Amino acid sequence: MEQDPSSFAAMMRRPSAYLPVAMSLAALAMVLGAVAVDLARGGAIARDPDEGAVAHLFQLLMTVQWPIMLFFAVKWLRHAPRQTLGVLGLQAAAWLAGCAPVYFLHL
Repeated sequence: MEQDPSSFAAMMRRPSAYLPVAMSLAALAMVLGAVAVDLARGGAIARDPDEGAVAHLFQLLMTVQWPIMLFFAVKWLRHAPRQTLGVLGLQAAAWLAGCAPVYFLHL
């Protein structure tokens, strides 16, 4: 049984579709890991005025996604608008999930 090349599942197999989601999840895991380490060490979240490596990697991961998402939207929106909007919605939700701990924990 062959799958439609413009189905949601087929679209999610494209690197420009899954990379932003993977990058957001990696950023989320890094932030939550850093918070867990801070809580295990001192019982409080350390707010260092000098941003560390985790903060810089988080910023890079969250920023580099935008050109990839834009490329995906430009390439696929005309060919399969419904599936493309679904993938873009998933990418946006993952991006917001990655940003949520930074916003809510005031990091």
